[in-house]
Amino acid sequence: MAKLVFTQQLSRFTEVPEVDTPACQLRDALDSAFTINPRLRDYVLDEQGHLRLHVVIFIDGRRVLDRQRLDDTLLSDSRVYILQALSGG
Repeated sequence: MAKLVFTQQLSRFTEVPEVDTPACQLRDALDSAFTINPRLRDYVLDEQGHLRLHVVIFIDGRRVLDRQRLDDTLLSDSRVYILQALSGG
């Protein structure tokens, strides 16, 4: 199963579970995590269901480029890292 890992920056705001999921696409995998903790959705996705500007997702070391569809394919052993992007000077 693919594993979703939320970095600890998000834990300041809400519980961040590690999730093992049989999902084959990123959006479905994220929905698995949001089922466990619905509050997490608002920290990761905006009102349109797109990835928030200050959130970055990596799948097997590759950055997710389509921040709207989130339809990247997951393999059975994929590791997905969801983190807040750092900004500032």
